[in-house]
Amino acid sequence: MRLLLAEDDYLLADGLSMVLRDGGYAIDVVGNGLDADAALTNGPYDLLILDLGLPKLDGIDVLKRMRARGQSLPVLVLTARDRLEDRVIGLDLGANDYITKPFELPELEARIRALLRKDQWSNLSEVSLGPLRFNTAVREATIGDEVLDLSGREVAVLDILLRRLGRIVSKEQLMDQLSSWDAEVTANAVGISVHRLRKKLEQHGLTIRAVRGLGYRIETSD
Repeated sequence: MRLLLAEDDYLLADGLSMVLRDGGYAIDVVGNGLDADAALTNGPYDLLILDLGLPKLDGIDVLKRMRARGQSLPVLVLTARDRLEDRVIGLDLGANDYITKPFELPELEARIRALLRKDQWSNLSEVSLGPLRFNTAVREATIGDEVLDLSGREVAVLDILLRRLGRIVSKEQLMDQLSSWDAEVTANAVGISVHRLRKKLEQHGLTIRAVRGLGYRIETSD
């Protein structure tokens, strides 16, 4: 899934982006409100992490503009503004959750997972295909009692394919979902990740079917 982080504290933004990338997310980072507004206008995202105290354009105005454009992606406000009035304004203008600085990283990650689960999975905590169980909260795949040993990118590919279960996902869609501005994922890299994931699934009666000229679909091998 692709996230946008709008945060003007460089050290905080750098640390958060590293942690989230390690978790298998593609993440773009902007340091002011005008860049955040432009990024939201030009690119599809699954979640916005928004600091309110942004230079050039306040985070509240970023939120107003995106909702006025009809963009429905979930927004997690991350800010030092801890007054009740600020929280109420942010939530009333379209934020989905609100966390104040300083914060604990595990709580932030849990809030991100909860927002994505609601938006992408209709609040389902687990989905299944054949013997595969995928925990949408912690993004963990299991077969029986065995946790599959998957890389961050393999988890991300599995996540995307399961969210579109029964449908074909194009290579371009995978590239877009897995890429960020400073870490573009090539078609070859997508092919390698799909191949590695397919090998791990096929021994359990699952496969990733390549549909010539269209893309990939995850299904049982039967």
